[in-house]
Formats: sequence, C-alpha cells, structure tokens
Amino acid sequence: MHAMQYELTLPARYDMGIIRDRVARRGHLLDDWDGLGLKAYLLRERGLRGSPVNQYAPFYLWNTVDGMNAFLWGGGFQGVSDDFGRPSARQWTGLAYEEGDGSHARFAVRRRQPVPVGEPLADAVEDAVGEAGRLAAQDGALLAAAAVDTSRWELVHFSLWEQDAPPGAEGDLFEVLHLSAPGRDSLPRGRRW
Repeated sequence: MHAMQYELTLPARYDMGIIRDRVARRGHLLDDWDGLGLKAYLLRERGLRGSPVNQYAPFYLWNTVDGMNAFLWGGGFQGVSDDFGRPSARQWTGLAYEEGDGSHARFAVRRRQPVPVGEPLADAVEDAVGEAGRLAAQDGALLAAAAVDTSRWELVHFSLWEQDAPPGAEGDLFEVLHLSAPGRDSLPRGRRW
C-alpha cells in the first residue's frame, strides 16, 4: 500500500463551489482506476470546522505502484496540473490499514507528525500501527491507515468517518466530496511487514 496526497491551497475569497462542481463532474473518472485502493476527494473551507484555509486535498491509498504511476504519468494527474499548476504530490509507504464499521464517508481526518527522534524506529511504527487499529475501532469509522515518509521521517494517519467530529481523531478535518474506491476490498489489512 502507498499513500499519496497533494494540496491545493486556494485564495481566502475563492469560490469553493468551483471545486465542488469539478468533483461532481469528474470524481467518477477514478471509480474504476486499476491499482487504486481509494481516492477521497477532500475539501476544507476557511472558517469552517477550524480550517484556516480554503483547500482541495485529495488523498489516495494505492494497491499498486503501477496504478499510481499510471495516474501520475498517464493522464489522470495532468488535469489537475492543467487547471491549477503542478502541485507537489507527497508519498508515504504504507504501515497499516484497517476497516471500521462505518458505511459511508462524510469526513476525513489527516494528521502528520514527525517520527520521534531518539525512539527506536520499530517502536514508533508499532505505535502508528496501533493508532490505525484504535481509530478504525471507533464508532462511525469507515477506515484508518498509517504510513511513513522516510525522506522526512514523517508519519501520516488518515481516517474516514460518518460523523462531523470524530471522537479521539486529531488532525486536519476535511469534508469528503466523493470517494472512489475500486480496490478498497483489496487493500491489505493490518501491519505491512
């Protein structure tokens, strides 16, 4: 499993209806993308739910590097680049994925944090794996994942929720506009090593 996200931070007075419209028209295009576990089309609006910015920030969990590369180099990502300029696409290696009992995603929480310095790496990633399990076990959780970027030694925790304010989930809160999940059932559960 590989995680990926790019963020488009938009002007304070930007009409976020443009993004909602874009997702309504184009979101289905990845509903059957080969190699994609899921793509959550995420939005946060300045002044709502504690957001300091207007931002469109899709988050991906890939089953295969081939699928991710086909998206990046084969045309899917080009539409974003054409319309907004080429954003940096952050990538993390998967550590854990767990399913929850939720039925549909309304909100997402993403938390990035440094891998603690001075702590054995095995302990840090075991904690991240445990956090994915803890989040997925909460009422209303659809799923939770943990991943790491070893170039920055940064952990990312990602979770999808049915409710607006998930208890115990810390991080940036996003509205989910659409969920493409052609390979969600194939995402490997549990620890990834």
